[in-house]
Amino acid sequence: MASSASCATTPGTGRRSRHWPTCRTRVEQVRAAGLPVDLSVTGEPRHLPLLRELAAYRVVREALTNVVKHAPPDSPTSVTLTRETKALQVVVSNRGETAPREDGGRGLIGMRERLAAVGGTLSAGPVEDGWRVEARIPA
Repeated sequence: MASSASCATTPGTGRRSRHWPTCRTRVEQVRAAGLPVDLSVTGEPRHLPLLRELAAYRVVREALTNVVKHAPPDSPTSVTLTRETKALQVVVSNRGETAPREDGGRGLIGMRERLAAVGGTLSAGPVEDGWRVEARIPA
């Protein structure tokens, strides 16, 4: 596991800021609340523009919130950030039966809109053993 995530630095500086939300901090908060969640970061660190950094953080935040709301309380969850040459891939997945809201909620819609605004994409839905959210954000 790398020491920082693309969405774990102050945008434009490459340095951590106590005022800027981080993917790592969000994972730690959710873990402290009792959800077994792992964070994996691969690839070379690279700067993303401010709005893309924030979009990555917001995907992680919303996806983890959805796990807390809709999955079993002990659902093993993983957050994977993969830094590629031309994109950042964010994957949040959990195991166990997940019960999304019947009315669809606004979380997935908001993530899609936020990612579209920065040229990114989102796929989300049930998988064989749980639920998966995957975002690609151009570098």
